[in-house]
Amino acid sequence: MAAGSKRGGGKRGSKSDADSGFLGLRPTSVDPALKRRRRGPRNKKRGWRRLAEEPLGLEVDQFLEDVRMQERTTGGLLAEAPNEKLFFVDAGPKGKERSRKRTQAQKKSQRLQKPLRADLVLENPSKIPVPKDILAHQVPNAKKLRRKEQLWKKLAKQGELPREVRKAQARLLNPPAPKARPGPQDVIQQPFYDLWNPDNPLDRPLAGQDVFFLEQTKKKGVRRPPRLHIKPSRVPAVEVTPAGASYNPTFEDHQALLQEAHEVELQRQKEAEKLERQLALPTEEQAATQESVFQEMCEGLLEESDSEDEPGCVKRLEAEDGAESSPAGPAPSTAERRMEKKTEQQRRREKAARKLWVQQTALRAARLQHQELFRLRGIKAQVAQRLAELARRRERRRMRRLAEADKPRRLGRLKYQDPDIDVQLSSELTGSLRTLKPEGNILRDRFKSFQKRNMIEPRERAKFKRKYKVKLVEKRAFREIQL
Repeated sequence: MAAGSKRGGGKRGSKSDADSGFLGLRPTSVDPALKRRRRGPRNKKRGWRRLAEEPLGLEVDQFLEDVRMQERTTGGLLAEAPNEKLFFVDAGPKGKERSRKRTQAQKKSQRLQKPLRADLVLENPSKIPVPKDILAHQVPNAKKLRRKEQLWKKLAKQGELPREVRKAQARLLNPPAPKARPGPQDVIQQPFYDLWNPDNPLDRPLAGQDVFFLEQTKKKGVRRPPRLHIKPSRVPAVEVTPAGASYNPTFEDHQALLQEAHEVELQRQKEAEKLERQLALPTEEQAATQESVFQEMCEGLLEESDSEDEPGCVKRLEAEDGAESSPAGPAPSTAERRMEKKTEQQRRREKAARKLWVQQTALRAARLQHQELFRLRGIKAQVAQRLAELARRRERRRMRRLAEADKPRRLGRLKYQDPDIDVQLSSELTGSLRTLKPEGNILRDRFKSFQKRNMIEPRERAKFKRKYKVKLVEKRAFREIQL
């Protein structure tokens, strides 16, 4: 028991010494912090991070970083650098006096030899040489070309030359005849033709062939419709900005541009105030009360009672009462009157009356036609007045179309909105292009120009609306690092 307890006590003592954190007195003792290592997976980022945080890993990183810094700044390790590179000999004030006595020519030559500051900024500050690009020195099929060259050297010793060399020697022995260059008179004698004429020499081989065949074989272009030759708007593609938008404008031009921008902002403010007034809640005086609500509800009910008290109604009722109380019998109905047979005398009178009405109508028409002859001057004046009115309306419509030709048309559900005027305040003006503050955006200006020239419809940025709920899931690798 004693031995066992002693052995167990020794183990506990060694463990306590290791946990104490003090360095042992033996020469082979090691720092307990360096001796203990945490176990864990090394194939995960957590394992890499743990190894880098250990003292040995920190020392290695610091050493390698110091070596890289020395290589970047001095081109190598300072411990291996020669003394001439690290130290220099101070010549004292004599060298300074000698440098002061230099002539103007010597100073100019030294300035010419000294590199410019712009060149020094563009130089690579690192002292490490650029790695050699091995791929740049490699030749494709180098082994095959080397074998081919050795073969032709062997054949050249036997008196056989390559085909390219034989062709070059043949050209040297029998040079080709030089081509005669056309002179100015030959060029003038060439026939001229109109390129856009339908009967030009280039289109003659295509004459008489099917149009569809020529279009499909790319030998004849597809005819463009006439609407493609008409511009959708007369507005120029690039509009010249006002003179007040210059970087150094005159006072009058700048004030005119400021006034225009002020009117735009004033109109925008009025529209906003009008919308606020329309959407504002009613005041206490305008709010509905019980009396006003009751009066509105009873408006349709009081009209019938008022109409009964009118005197016309009373007279109509009295007439009806008198008709009912009259001793005569009821008036004959329309059906009864229709059933009665007309006498011969009545038929004769109706026929005479109808004939007289036709004669009178014809006589009246003849009389009016005869009177129209004396109204020719008035009729001509009325016709001229009507034609003048039609011409005036036609001219008014033409002028309105011309005025609206420069305005953007309604191509979609949105209406074209003019962009904001790029203007600088008087305090922001500068007389130099170097200190000029940039205004506007070229891309936005071109996009608005397309809309104004009716090339694309006015658009707005699409609103992104997610149809599903976003679910956030933490990645497993990230969760392992955070543990």
